[in-house]
Amino acid sequence: MSLRHPPRWHALTILRGVVALAFMAHALVRLVSGSVPQFGAFLERAGLPHGVMLVLAISAIEVMGGGLLVLGLWVRWACAALAGIVVGGIVLIHAHNGWFVGEHGVGGMEYSVLLVAALFALAAEDAAGDRRALRRQTGYSGASTSPPD
Repeated sequence: MSLRHPPRWHALTILRGVVALAFMAHALVRLVSGSVPQFGAFLERAGLPHGVMLVLAISAIEVMGGGLLVLGLWVRWACAALAGIVVGGIVLIHAHNGWFVGEHGVGGMEYSVLLVAALFALAAEDAAGDRRALRRQTGYSGASTSPPD
């Protein structure tokens, strides 16, 4: 293996780890800093019931989903759950603030859109990896029109 041309799985492993750490850090800072009640009140003002419980559920999903990504387990499910949280944030918060997060704006949706794209890429690669593993196990090369029985 050359450092000039690392295998694709290295790049995806790094992406999976960085995305996981971003979600886990976000949730842990929220829990440690004591901002759960403020975020819960914001969600209630936005029309969602039980704001604090919802924030705690979001935080738990971010920590558990991030942990699953780090471990490479149930990646598609973790990505789907985390993407749901991010899309909810885009709809409730970031879309109203425009596109840019910083420099040219405040709190826009560019970072959130990037996270959704990264989660989509990780989920897609996980699905492709499952198909490759199944082909190796069954000896199916894809040459015929139907897989073996």
